[in-house]
Amino acid sequence: MRGSTMRAPLLCLLNCFLFLITYVSHAAETGPDAWPETARFDTGGLSRESFPKGFVFGTATSAYQVEGMASKEGRGPSIWDVFVRIPGIVAKNATGEMSVDQYHRYKEDVNLMANLNFDAYRFSISWSRIFPDGAGKVNWKGVAYYNRLIDYLLAKGITPYANLYHYDLPLALEKKYNGLLSREVVNDFANFAEFCFKTFGDRVKNWMTFNEPRVVAALGYDNGFFAPGRCSKPYGNCTAGNSGTEPYIVAHNLILSHAAAVQRYREKYQAHQKGRIGILLDFVWYEPLTRGKADQQAAQRARDFHVGWFLHPIVYGEYPKTVQNIVGKRLPKFTDEEVKMVKGSIDFVGINQYTTYYMYDPHQTKKQPPGYQNDWNAGFAYAKKGVPIGPRANSYWLYEVPWGLYKALIYIKERYGNPTVILSENGMDDPGNVTLPKGLHDTTRINYYKSYLLELKKAVDEGANVIGYFAWSLLDNFEWRLGYTSRFGIVYVDFKTLKRYPKMSAYWFKELLGRKKH
Repeated sequence: MRGSTMRAPLLCLLNCFLFLITYVSHAAETGPDAWPETARFDTGGLSRESFPKGFVFGTATSAYQVEGMASKEGRGPSIWDVFVRIPGIVAKNATGEMSVDQYHRYKEDVNLMANLNFDAYRFSISWSRIFPDGAGKVNWKGVAYYNRLIDYLLAKGITPYANLYHYDLPLALEKKYNGLLSREVVNDFANFAEFCFKTFGDRVKNWMTFNEPRVVAALGYDNGFFAPGRCSKPYGNCTAGNSGTEPYIVAHNLILSHAAAVQRYREKYQAHQKGRIGILLDFVWYEPLTRGKADQQAAQRARDFHVGWFLHPIVYGEYPKTVQNIVGKRLPKFTDEEVKMVKGSIDFVGINQYTTYYMYDPHQTKKQPPGYQNDWNAGFAYAKKGVPIGPRANSYWLYEVPWGLYKALIYIKERYGNPTVILSENGMDDPGNVTLPKGLHDTTRINYYKSYLLELKKAVDEGANVIGYFAWSLLDNFEWRLGYTSRFGIVYVDFKTLKRYPKMSAYWFKELLGRKKH
């Protein structure tokens, strides 16, 4: 009996191994669309029909992470171009100078999306590729690139979703007036956004102002982990900054920049272009470590300081009371006129959701200098009673906790009046040094996507107004501080040759999204 029960899994493993070897050798000879058509994947019972009519499935990337040509064709430097050149900042001192060269390979990448049955592509427009100095003179070569990309997407039946800012402030504005710390950025961003509406809005009907403004404010100005690398001394290795005030000033200016861009769109373009506009917010679900009141309050503080920091003003016209009470005079205030501009300034909200943490009350007694993360007065835990919250991906921060996605979406529904939501990022990573055969055989990623999409369906079935889902990422690419040591793509990229190879997860999506033949 024992022999026969052992034989079945061994045969399965052997078949999978032979199947993979066949694919890798075949793909090497015939290119990236070579997955055997006979392959069948377990979609957990999910299909397009599992979701409401018109539900959009897409993939996502960002300009600096995939485009390359960072200092060519007229593009001006961004704050990240300078930040990555600080020795030791990025793993193996990598940069996005070449990245995966989507600038030249966009047709190949769009063809991949079309072949995999995706509906949409979420990309970002590099501000400094359009305005090398942040304002003023236009780089028409940059404009021409985005026109080529948009036109080819539409030619292949892929809907463009354009995001205007993904961490990459033009360096010229950082030098001119300290970038996001200055109120001047509001008008410059609105002008950049308006140029894009005017230039691309005849074809782009889905706009996003900022990707993860919380990350921009917190990692850029509280602990200095991201560009421009500012913080108070106790919170990071920075040469300048104030963790107690600057994150809040930057967040305030980001919210006003978003609202000013939305105002321009609504007043001048939306009626005749017939598009919609929103913002993309990251949201880790915070679960109380225990049922105790102190831990529940700590988890709620974390939610308010995380997603509430941006969504609360946009929905209700003010910062969460928790944030107001804790931050006090360090928190900027909206004028009555600004409240009118900010409140209601979304047609949809994008939620980037990857993971979940336990939160507890640390019962702090030692007085710390003011800082954004310190203001939460909440401790992070990744296990309860010795049991991890979920399996960990390659990234230190990423645990697979699908039920957290469900809770996050229901929270947005109940606390913020059930706004229209696009799940704008979701995914997991493998190590950068994974070999091609092993990288293609990404069954862990398939399980991740399947478990999260099942929880997404559950939230939708319970009335959460979610209208789309974007997998992060289409391609393995430049992963910020992790450089090329992290692979989030459903398409494997050989970083030496830049050749693309769809992974098993890509073909899992193809099967999930398979269009019915009429």
